[in-house]
Amino acid sequence: MTSTPIYTKEEFILVDDTEICLKWYYPEAATASKTVLVFLHDSLGCIRLWRDFPEKLAQAAGCPALLYDRQGYGESSPFRSVDRGQDYLEQEAYVLERLLAKLQISQAILFGHSDGGSIALIAAAKYKSRIKAIITEGAHVFVEEVTLAGIREAVEAYQTTNLPQKLQKYHSAKTEAVFRAWTDTWLSSSFRSWNIEHFLPAILCPALIIQGEKDEYGTLAQVEAVVQQAQGPVQQLILPDIGHTPHREAPEQVLEKSAHFILSSLGTL
Repeated sequence: MTSTPIYTKEEFILVDDTEICLKWYYPEAATASKTVLVFLHDSLGCIRLWRDFPEKLAQAAGCPALLYDRQGYGESSPFRSVDRGQDYLEQEAYVLERLLAKLQISQAILFGHSDGGSIALIAAAKYKSRIKAIITEGAHVFVEEVTLAGIREAVEAYQTTNLPQKLQKYHSAKTEAVFRAWTDTWLSSSFRSWNIEHFLPAILCPALIIQGEKDEYGTLAQVEAVVQQAQGPVQQLILPDIGHTPHREAPEQVLEKSAHFILSSLGTL
């Protein structure tokens, strides 16, 4: 894939009185593109943790890319509370729609990792007029025992290793809240019944569902649920010997498949 000059911009925007940090990538070849790639980070993620993957995908697809820190993460406003209900990802999909409306983005292709993937699924179901296609990595549609086991291991790592210090580089004083919001929610007994499968039949846009066979937080049953229930054209990419973060563990494969999917969705192949 050839590289083209790219322009970047960082800014803050108010969405319902919450300051949200944004980062844009504008490939030179994307000047005429009305479609924007929107990246949705995972439960411990932020703009900076995407590293160079969004820039490379923007260049390969010839579309501008938008990254943002959700409230509580990275450089955005802190959480008002770490207590979350079962609908917190649906609420994040609503915030995404508000952000897209404020930025006047009418054609978005979402790339969501983990929590971000679940948000992408919900947004595709609820906000069809803005969402042209979605790509998910390690998205969850229900809670599995392997999910809980993986989170318990993360809790142990947070207590016994330098994981807090690593996260502080990205979330600063918000680190403890970021970690607790994830682990306290998912390990609570009330969250065991969380399930978003009822959204899947409302997904009509093209979808690319990516998962590593060795994902430490979910089995391929998550992928099968989406493939079987979404009503739009669905492709899947299952990566052997890959865990929960395919774009970092198998970047070339994910980049090539994602770029091909985006170009096909845009009708430019």
